[in-house]
Amino acid sequence: MDYEASATQRRKCRRAVLLGVCVLLLLTAVGACLGAAFGHRSSGPSNGNFRTILISKCKTYLGEKGEHSSENTCEEMWDAFSGAYVGKDPCDVPMEAYDPLIHAVSEKAACNRMLFWSKTKDIVHQLTEAKHCLLTLEDTLLGFVMDGLTWCGKNGSKETFTTGCPGWMECERNPGSESSWNPTTCNLSLCLVYLYLYLFAESACGEVTAMLNGSINTPFNTNSIFGSIEVKKFSSPKMRALNVILVTRGNDTTNCENDSLQSLQGTLDPNLKYTCKEVQRSKILDCISDPDKPCGDCW
Repeated sequence: MDYEASATQRRKCRRAVLLGVCVLLLLTAVGACLGAAFGHRSSGPSNGNFRTILISKCKTYLGEKGEHSSENTCEEMWDAFSGAYVGKDPCDVPMEAYDPLIHAVSEKAACNRMLFWSKTKDIVHQLTEAKHCLLTLEDTLLGFVMDGLTWCGKNGSKETFTTGCPGWMECERNPGSESSWNPTTCNLSLCLVYLYLYLFAESACGEVTAMLNGSINTPFNTNSIFGSIEVKKFSSPKMRALNVILVTRGNDTTNCENDSLQSLQGTLDPNLKYTCKEVQRSKILDCISDPDKPCGDCW
């Protein structure tokens, strides 16, 4: 009888444990559903959360550059940045609102090291991450911090929103093309990206490199950011040459004689030297994987 009583007790315990587990799982599922429902209604993280992300990225960048006294710099950057758009209509942000930010993060031009790109983002950033002899917009402080972020303000709100922001073409006026964009009017918070592209290209000096995609029929597209904004800011005498690296694969038929590249050459300031070289993607990747190879050996 003692044995039977003990067995019965064990069965009751097991049932109780199983019931408890089931209840816990049910509560977890309900909580997840509620969280998803309320999360869907959310307008994005608060000013504090976005601020934390931005300042963290700023400190990461400055730390990698060996600038460890970054606290004041990053705080100043946040104050200047948030002051440009918080509480404002995201489709009506005056360009001068970003002047304090541009002043706060001004950097010296990297003459002979500036790298522009179009349709080659992945391999370009693999290269600049492995080799530090070239610099893209995303390798500057502001470019690094803003890369991948979406933000906007709203009239009368003190928050920063990362969802529900209008897209490039959703405002009546937008910076989507050279014809509709100029440095005096900016009607979308995200046009900060265009402003910085403009300034980065305008500062191009010495010999400049551009990596274009040789696996497409039109490596140089006049409607691309590179074609519509950056190239138009290249000028002598501060810039001497544009060296195009056409990244190709084994069976590509596009080469440096491509009509679009001839158009690129014709678009440039006539005082700029122009060169073009076809380079296999595999060669660049091999160079990236070899820490002892200098950039010059990548092509």
